Parts: sequence; structure tokens; C-alpha cells
Amino acid sequence: MKIAAVQGDIDWEAPNANFERLAPKIAAAAADGARLVLLAEMFATGFSMATDKVAEPEGGPTEEFLREQATTHGIYIGGSCPVATAGDVRPYNRFVLVGPAGEAVFYDKIHPFGYGGETEHYAAGAGTLTIEIEGLRCSVFICYDLRFADRFWGLARSTDAYLVVANWPAARALHWSTLLRARAIENLAYVVGVNRVGAGDGIAYDGGSCVIDPLGETIAEAGDEETVLFADLDPEHVAAVRARYPFLEDR
Repeated sequence: MKIAAVQGDIDWEAPNANFERLAPKIAAAAADGARLVLLAEMFATGFSMATDKVAEPEGGPTEEFLREQATTHGIYIGGSCPVATAGDVRPYNRFVLVGPAGEAVFYDKIHPFGYGGETEHYAAGAGTLTIEIEGLRCSVFICYDLRFADRFWGLARSTDAYLVVANWPAARALHWSTLLRARAIENLAYVVGVNRVGAGDGIAYDGGSCVIDPLGETIAEAGDEETVLFADLDPEHVAAVRARYPFLEDR
């Protein structure tokens, strides 16, 4: 399956501006044959802690944007956004994935980023998301989740590709690239990491979005500019690698 990872700048707390920025990139990715398009963490607002300003209800404008793009182009598309649910004191940093028929599934970030204050403003999710997309079994994580290998391990047998969307700062770029590669190698699975570029709330981001194969080799990699990465992910390749190197059997 051909996937596209959209690495771009994010206008701070300005969803409509970001929708306008992203729409032509999504259209171009779909026209180039991408069946799954991935956007960054909090792609509509930036990594904002001002939940009183940016949090949306379930089915809000950001989810509607994703649904419009998915149904218009006949693709799967996903990224995270702040979502407030009825009865919860704090919103979730929620990855929303929408399919060609407008159907949506979601994953709430399990590990809010305490160092950046996210734990004070967002609730922690309780479950994981693994979904089969046109034969490719995908498990979703958000940014800081990448540091917690055990969550990835627990899903390895049912996962061909881990999708990690992020706002990972330039100050720790080495950690980003190292951890993405480690998660691929130790689980013998593809890892797709989608990061942003530019600056938000005084924090610099330098991209480094990439696609890693089950043996830790780089399939596609971005620099520090806006771009769209493409890669073909093959579940049969994952199965072949795991048959040749049955390391998961010893876990």
C-alpha cells in the first residue's frame, strides 16, 4: 500500500489556515496514488496547551475536515487534534483516522508529555488502536508514546506498520530518529514517523519525518523543510522478515 506522510509547518492555533495549507498537499498525495495520508500531531493548531481555545467536541471542525478529505479523494487520512468528550474534565490528544466512506476510528494518546505540561491539560488515553487498511495492519501512536517500547511490543504480532504522528522538537531530534529505528528493529515492522517543521510557541521543529523498514533500513526520509514523503508498505515483506528472523518468538 502506498502511504504519504505530510511534513509541514503549522499556523499556531489557526485551524482554518492549516486546513487551507493542507488541502492541496492532500489532493496531490491522493493524485499520486497514496491510499493512506498521515498528518502530524495537532496538525490544525500546533502543540497548544490552551485547551479552552483549541479543544473541539467529537465530530468537530478538524474531524469534519478529515472526513471531507477522505470522502473527496477516496482515501484513508489521519492526524491528531484536541478533542473534548462529554463527562471528561480534560480533553484528549486524539488521533482520528477517517476512511473513504467517512467512517472514523480514533486513538487517545496514552502518554501525555509531562515535561511539556501536557499532563496538566490533557487526559491520558486508556486503549490502543490497530486497524487493517487494505491488507496492512496499522497500529497508531502519538509523539511521546515513542519512548515507551512496551506499548509497541504488546502490539507487535498484530502489526505490520506503526504510525507515529508527532510535534517532536529539534532539540531532541537525535532521540526521534533513534527511537523510530529502534521500534522498527525490535518489532520487525515498518515504522512511519510524521513530524512538523517551523516553530510554535517558541519551540523549533526540524521535521525528520521518515519511513523505516522491518530491518531498520530507511525507505524515505525528509529534511527540515515542508515536503510529502511517499513509501510502499508491503505486509508480505513483514511476514517474510519475521519468518526468516523469528525473534518475536523469544519475547
